[in-house]
Amino acid sequence: MSLAHTAAEYMLSDALLPDRRGPRLKGLRLELPLDRIVKFVSVGSPLLLMSLAFAQEFSSGSPISCFSPSNFSIRQAAYVDSSCWDSLVHHEQDGPRQDKMKSLWPHKALPYSLLALALLMYLPVLLWQYAAVPALSSDLLFIISELDKSYNRSIRLVQHMLKIRQKSSDPYVFWDELEKARKERYFEFPLLERYLACKQRSHSLVATYLLRNSLLLLFTSATYLYLGHFHLDVFFQEEFSCSIKTGLLSDETHVPNLITCRLTSLSIFRIVSLSSVAIYTILVPVIIYNLTRLCRWDKRLLSVYEMLPAFDLLSRKMLGCPINDLNVILLFLRANISELISFSWLSVLCVLKDTTTQKHNIDTVVDFMTLLAGLEPSKPKHLTNPACDEHP
Repeated sequence: MSLAHTAAEYMLSDALLPDRRGPRLKGLRLELPLDRIVKFVSVGSPLLLMSLAFAQEFSSGSPISCFSPSNFSIRQAAYVDSSCWDSLVHHEQDGPRQDKMKSLWPHKALPYSLLALALLMYLPVLLWQYAAVPALSSDLLFIISELDKSYNRSIRLVQHMLKIRQKSSDPYVFWDELEKARKERYFEFPLLERYLACKQRSHSLVATYLLRNSLLLLFTSATYLYLGHFHLDVFFQEEFSCSIKTGLLSDETHVPNLITCRLTSLSIFRIVSLSSVAIYTILVPVIIYNLTRLCRWDKRLLSVYEMLPAFDLLSRKMLGCPINDLNVILLFLRANISELISFSWLSVLCVLKDTTTQKHNIDTVVDFMTLLAGLEPSKPKHLTNPACDEHP
């Protein structure tokens, strides 16, 4: 019998989680995986396209090529290219004596608009970093620590029950004390559950998360408006008529009023515009999916921790409207599941509990571990009513 007790003690000591101390903030993921993808794509793609625009400008020289008169010198032709690129105004005859002008400034502002777009898309990330991350990190550290500690308390409680059972000479006294402890709810550890219930009534994290994704949708809509209104207007115009009668050439009679210029960077302009539309069109469903995740609970994580004593958020139906801080915390607990060592242990116990033949007697990890340690999770039938044995 002593060998069995020793094996049970070893089994329970192996089930205890190691006490992890020291800085753990570096290992926490304070951004959800999809949010991180949205951040990298929404901020990185404009910077990548901006580098493409600058690389084309540096490699091919002038972004326009003007057809100067044949009697112009090389310096005059260079001046014409520079003057037309500075103005980027298309002159079109709208009547006998009317000159209609159309600005082509989006070609010149392309790299800088991409930089402004990247900075704009980074603003929601900064909002999350400064408004939500400090509170979220402290919440996650406390909850992860308490979940692991609650699991360890349950294992230590079973160890203590095993020692009492070994020292008790009268089994009736032990089971009476055990049932009394269950009725008085001594096995509960309500601090964590009350803290999570408090987070269910808080809305600061969820408001910041909603604001972050709403800003992303707003900035994406503004990008569509900018591309549709300004880029689409000059998207198909490869050539334009430029007036060069300015500056040194204003008094020259042999200089024509308008010359034709061709935009050599139009292909890059089209690639950048189409790529921006495609990238942000793909991101919009991802952002909307991030928002819809707040409308449902991640009950799998909570159902696993129902094995802990007093952790009955599901069974007591404390989960109401999911748009609150508790749901956001559950999403981040799922993202940091590697830091939650007790989750894997409890997941295994849940699977084993479903396969046991005494399902009605096993409610918590304490019940299951007492069964593994060689104790019944409830009073044995032959000890339930000893008077019946004396008077058959």
